[in-house]
Amino acid sequence: MLARYNKGMTAPTSILLDPRPVAAESRYTFFLPSPTEVAAVAQGDLVKLMFEYTHDTEEWPVERMWVTVESVEGTELVGGLGNQAFETTSSLKVGDPISFGRHHILSIEWAHPETAPRPTERREYWERCLVDECVLDGSEPVEYLYRDKPDMQQGDDRYPDSGWRIRGRQGEASPAELDARKAQYVAVGAVLNRDDSWLSLIDAPIGSGFLREFATGTYNAEN
Repeated sequence: MLARYNKGMTAPTSILLDPRPVAAESRYTFFLPSPTEVAAVAQGDLVKLMFEYTHDTEEWPVERMWVTVESVEGTELVGGLGNQAFETTSSLKVGDPISFGRHHILSIEWAHPETAPRPTERREYWERCLVDECVLDGSEPVEYLYRDKPDMQQGDDRYPDSGWRIRGRQGEASPAELDARKAQYVAVGAVLNRDDSWLSLIDAPIGSGFLREFATGTYNAEN
């Protein structure tokens, strides 16, 4: 949906992105306000929107920026841009009027938090794990996982190592091809975005190991 501007303003150079498809694809790492929260947004609230530039940019093709809600008409809202764009080629300026729908809202800062709806409680999965790249890129599903004693966390890491080590399906890969596979140290949620078939095992203790049986869709414990 194009950002709409008042008459007399220069043509927009950005569009507002609908975050819902991103949230659907990344439901363990990308979270949106609940429908109840979104429906409660009113004049004076601060909401974050996602702008995509329609021209060639120098650094930031997409930016998330705050908008202060100034008027509401059903599902349509109008507000003033609350912060300056980082992208130097952007024509967006603080105070610019932005028209948007409730479905564009990424997050909310309430003008009156004491009366705002309670946020949805959810478990997040930011602890780190070691996983084959073939799982992350979607070319192979999870086949084997085990929980080691955490040993990869560095001193300045924000999130701890969970100990999970996750291997993609071996399939017809040769030993050389398996050895050539690369691994990444990422959030557990990034793996769940691709394959959450093992979610029920996530709290298994250190020393646990599981092998997937694709015919039945079950994971069998490995000693």
